[in-house]
Amino acid sequence: MSKSSQQITLAGGCFWCIESAFNSVQGIISAVSGYMGGTTKQPNYESICSGTTGHAEVVQLTFDPELINNREILEIFFALHDPTQLNRQGNDVGSQYRSAIFFHSLEQQTAALNIIKEINNDQIWPIPVVTEVVKLEEFYCGEEYHQDYFTNNPENQYCQAVVSPKLAKFKKTFASKLK
Repeated sequence: MSKSSQQITLAGGCFWCIESAFNSVQGIISAVSGYMGGTTKQPNYESICSGTTGHAEVVQLTFDPELINNREILEIFFALHDPTQLNRQGNDVGSQYRSAIFFHSLEQQTAALNIIKEINNDQIWPIPVVTEVVKLEEFYCGEEYHQDYFTNNPENQYCQAVVSPKLAKFKKTFASKLK
């Protein structure tokens, strides 16, 4: 990470969708799938899928704040998932699929709380946002096969049914932000 780069960690359901989208955004240096927010040390995919570790599937973004700011990252994040679903995204159910922003700075915390307030005040969704805004916790990198999963496994059924349509919508909505 260079001196000018920053990080933020986001949980918005399956990390494959979040990672795939952010990997194509200008200013994103890296998007790494992993786990955060639980109590078990060194969790792995199988353990977090049990729902007993407390971890969420997350993507840790390293970005250049001169090319993309916290607000823009959060706007993309909230467009990629339904932040009103508690402990789930679509058919993916469990606390590992919760919506959360793990902030790395007070500036990120403020940006997250402000955008959630705006979304709720503007009634973008028919029910309030349940996205957690919590301080950075220990990040555990996901297994190698989870990194760039969509790029490496485009024919996977889940990728075809869930990731691909989300990415198509994302690319249309945020065309001006793409690499």
